[in-house]
Amino acid sequence: MNRRPSPRTFTVLDKTEITPNMLRVTLGGEGMADFPADQESAYVKLRFPQAQSERPLLRTYTIRSQRDDSVDIDFVRHGDGGPAARWAEEVQRGETIDIGGPGPKKRVDSAADWVLLIGDMTALPAISANLETLPRAMSGHAIIEVLHESDIQNLDAPDGVAIQWVINPHPGADSAPLYDAVAALDWPAGAPSVWCACEFATMRRLREHLRGDRGVMRQQLYISSYWQRGSNEEAHKQNKRADAEGSASTL
Repeated sequence: MNRRPSPRTFTVLDKTEITPNMLRVTLGGEGMADFPADQESAYVKLRFPQAQSERPLLRTYTIRSQRDDSVDIDFVRHGDGGPAARWAEEVQRGETIDIGGPGPKKRVDSAADWVLLIGDMTALPAISANLETLPRAMSGHAIIEVLHESDIQNLDAPDGVAIQWVINPHPGADSAPLYDAVAALDWPAGAPSVWCACEFATMRRLREHLRGDRGVMRQQLYISSYWQRGSNEEAHKQNKRADAEGSASTL
């Protein structure tokens, strides 16, 4: 049985404001010595010590980009942010953090006739990495929800992939903007590969639409919730597990 690799210790090299609501932390140091290459869009587990427990608090984030000596992790800024968001705001260059992983990369299928990528700001790092790796001749759509117009980023996408930005200052509380944009899409011909990640309730609405209304087959679809309004990561994980079991039973 394969054992999970021990957590690696990374050093904060830099911190950059990408947009008003997204902060990038660049990590390097000894953790990169044996870190596998080509891990853009893979997830890692940031480990935060807890005063009352020997077990660290784990928070899941996506590798946005990678170089030989460093990786970038992007954090959505929240006014009432959790431990990872607070850490990103407060951390200084030279500080260290232990990180587990990486976990599997979640990539859209570049052999499909066309692609559809859907997500909110928590999924923007993974969507960006996916777009960068697509064949330049690929066609399709990317529908991305951000908090404000100032959060729109320049993305390296194939010319044939149309990017639509959806503004929603209340993600999670209002699933309509992202859902409505997907529902209004003029569906191209051919077999798609659909990649979708967002808030839990919005994900469930989109899953029903994609499977039921659009007829996307299971092998054509990656769909996940990256967070849940009103829940921490531990509660969200339990709800995801229960939802996945219920969804599988209806297939």
